[in-house]
Amino acid sequence: MDTKSQNPDPADFARVCREVAQRAAHLLGEFAQKHPQVSAGGDELGIGKAYMDLYSRMLADPYALASLSMNLALDYARLWQSSWLRLAGQPVEPVAVPASSDSRFKNQDWSENFLFDFIKQSYLIASRHIQHAVASVEGLPEESQKKVAFFTRQYVDALAPSNFALSNPQVLRETFASGGQNLLNGLNNLLSDIEKGDGALRISMTDEGAFEMGKNVATTPGKVVYQTDLMQLIQYAPTTPEVWRRPLLIIPPWINKYYILDLREKNSFIKWALDRGHTVFVVSWVNPDATLAQKGFEDYMLEGSLAAMDAVAKATGERKINVIGYCLGGTLLGCTLAYLAAKGEDRVGCATFFVSLLDFSQPGELGVFIDEGQVQSLERKMNERGFLEGSEMASTFNLLRANDLVWSFVINNYLLGKGPFPFDLLYWNSDSTRMPAKMHSFYLRNMYMKNLLGVPGGISLAGVPIDLSRVKVPAYFISTAEDHIAPWKSTYKGARYLGGEVRFVLGGSGHIAGIVNPPSAKKYQYWTNDAFAPTPEEWFATATQKPGSWWEDWQQWMEKQNGADKVPARTPGDAELKVLEDAPGSYASLRLGAKAKTG
Repeated sequence: MDTKSQNPDPADFARVCREVAQRAAHLLGEFAQKHPQVSAGGDELGIGKAYMDLYSRMLADPYALASLSMNLALDYARLWQSSWLRLAGQPVEPVAVPASSDSRFKNQDWSENFLFDFIKQSYLIASRHIQHAVASVEGLPEESQKKVAFFTRQYVDALAPSNFALSNPQVLRETFASGGQNLLNGLNNLLSDIEKGDGALRISMTDEGAFEMGKNVATTPGKVVYQTDLMQLIQYAPTTPEVWRRPLLIIPPWINKYYILDLREKNSFIKWALDRGHTVFVVSWVNPDATLAQKGFEDYMLEGSLAAMDAVAKATGERKINVIGYCLGGTLLGCTLAYLAAKGEDRVGCATFFVSLLDFSQPGELGVFIDEGQVQSLERKMNERGFLEGSEMASTFNLLRANDLVWSFVINNYLLGKGPFPFDLLYWNSDSTRMPAKMHSFYLRNMYMKNLLGVPGGISLAGVPIDLSRVKVPAYFISTAEDHIAPWKSTYKGARYLGGEVRFVLGGSGHIAGIVNPPSAKKYQYWTNDAFAPTPEEWFATATQKPGSWWEDWQQWMEKQNGADKVPARTPGDAELKVLEDAPGSYASLRLGAKAKTG
């Protein structure tokens, strides 16, 4: 490895050291004032109990523990043997190799340099055996098993040699080349992120100054034509002379902003749908503050999805519309359809669910954070403020993919001392939204903890019992194979609660990349099966794999639902609803930390 040093300018070096010291002292002082009685606190996550359960089960089976230790020792003996052979100039196969998707060890030094290759393989062996050891313990309560598996993975990911300056060849190279300037720059970046998080570390994932909504993200032309305390409704300008008679309403999740579907022209689902003749409306949710603390889940239905449907009818003259729900927006869509069915209102022509949970019996790794103790703790915090802070939810989601969404930025920002790259997807990802306390408590307890949405009459909204089996609307479900937020087998189970015709499609990749996958990208693949089998395993066994994006399959399905009925294109503001402001609108433009607009 080239270790040629380039000494930094002494004056610049001294200046940076002085600035870092001043900023650090200021931050420590502020922290001490805000937290005069800092203590270790309780075990809100229940990690201690889970590991005590693990240790007791492991000690109860000393033979299994000895077998695990022996297998670990054998792998290390193989590593020593292969290392000596390599030193002797013999060609040898590595004992441990990272997964093809593991980007931590992509730098060539991890394979070509003997020392770093040994460190890498040693870590991979330990990581594999530690995770296997905790996963193979029998008799653990299911809740403890999930927590142990998740937090053990967090532990071994955090200890990866790539995360430390002295064991990362790329960082060492940069340190020698810059005379340590990268580490000073990295400390400055760290302090900036702590300042940005008001005392808590908020890792910068992208250059937020490189983007401006309406300029280079969320650029599809449209107008805000309606709003309530909870949402603004955007109607987009048509791009075709004729449009389908039935307009299309998109309900995104209120955990994030709507413009994940309108990042850039080339990957905008909204623009793509407009080009195929849809009149597109999108709900843009408010970023709530304490004044909206008592808004509940049913308010999101009444003042959100149902109010949007009424507004779309006024804007187009069409009472019957098509609707898409994305993630939590799909959960709300399911509730809204059941509510309408109970009221005898036939207002939806067809419904599409993007990676949406209606059944929460297997919520994936998010379930690690949802139990009685944690929900009670969260409710106490929410009741103090009136809302769940968006950064807290974002941190939870980031932990689900810590190597990609945490540690890669630790290396780039703090060890290499570089600024984050401008990336529109990560700009959106960092644009989190708050959630009202009442709504989120209802959602966690009734959906995740009790799984009542799939039970006929299990929950009631606005006095109406919700029964998904009464929903006879044709439905299209798109889920993704690598989704860590809405596992596809869970979305499949939820889709079977509906009482109408369902087309289920499985896309490649994950919760975001698998949905925002335009045909022009020619990426991934998707699976279809005209038969809606009783179980996801049966469905997949006879499914057909097709290359590229599921968008075109959805459009073909939509054309069958719409028929040949078209009308002249509709321009925002030409009908009963008048223009309030340009898209993306003031609700979406409010970034985390600012005071919310509420009416």
